[in-house]
Amino acid sequence: MKLLIDNEEFNVPAGTTVAAAVMLVDRPSFRRSVSGEPRFPLCGMGICFECRVTIDRVAHQRSCQIEVREGMVIETE
Repeated sequence: MKLLIDNEEFNVPAGTTVAAAVMLVDRPSFRRSVSGEPRFPLCGMGICFECRVTIDRVAHQRSCQIEVREGMVIETE
């Protein structure tokens, strides 16, 4: 599946979660805390909310709960 992560095009396998795709392409972090610290997924099942990213212009999506779709636009931080 082709998708954009932070304005770069990547191919990832179908069935991959957005969180796994972001990790596969080696992003420096998923988001920043209010104090500026980098944040990464902790639980992998949607409880911690540390994996939040913007997907197709919708902010605060839990990336560990969403499978990639062709043409998806993902923004970290």
